[in-house]
Amino acid sequence: MIDRLRDYDASPDLLKGRIILVTGAAEGIGRAVVPSYAKHGATVIMLDRQRRKLETLYDEICEHGWPEPVIVAQDLAQATEETCQRIALGIAHDFGHLDGLLHNAAFISTLTPLRSHPWKDWQTSMKVNLEIPFLLTRELFPLLTAAEYASVLFTSADVGRRGRAYWGAYAVAYFGIEGLAQIWATETDVNTSIRFNTLDPGAVRTKLRGRLYPGEDPESHPAPEDVVPAYLYLMGRDSRHVNGMALSV
Repeated sequence: MIDRLRDYDASPDLLKGRIILVTGAAEGIGRAVVPSYAKHGATVIMLDRQRRKLETLYDEICEHGWPEPVIVAQDLAQATEETCQRIALGIAHDFGHLDGLLHNAAFISTLTPLRSHPWKDWQTSMKVNLEIPFLLTRELFPLLTAAEYASVLFTSADVGRRGRAYWGAYAVAYFGIEGLAQIWATETDVNTSIRFNTLDPGAVRTKLRGRLYPGEDPESHPAPEDVVPAYLYLMGRDSRHVNGMALSV
């Protein structure tokens, strides 16, 4: 594996012909990753609750002449098992397989002590950050198996690897994501060509970061575009040997 994921230099055709689903596609890291995947040849299925932003991104990709993306407007906080099944059926009908899955959607309301954590926010965080990634991956598993080689990548966080005060359900959910990825990696290491990894992008200049740290100078952190090379590497053929890893940018 390359020494620094941020230094990865992707070939122009790295993702040519590949079908990749990205959740949380409308903002932040997802908004940076989606056009990069398309630029490198992928047909990107863009999932987010913000349809207008997805439509803007759709137009941008088409204007460049990159593969036409697909819009899936869905609020994961309102998603159910049946929602995940419908998404999988749609991809099966349109493409017959899935080469990549990036779980990038995230929810956190505020930083708060566990003793006063609002129950509703706890439930939403668990659902968006952990339960739906599990359900969606489970329903998409046959399509991932049908690919020549498939990559499932979870955007993670350092607070999901070492507990930190006030991060509450968000951190607990990402501890779950780390375990989920490890279990899946061990279950599929021999029998399939699917790989499962997590990636902590570090502190990145996103709207979510700005909301949680309003007094922080946003310029003190890299832009979402700066971590895109890591997402390219872990979704492409050069990382086919990487499985069950908890990686950081």
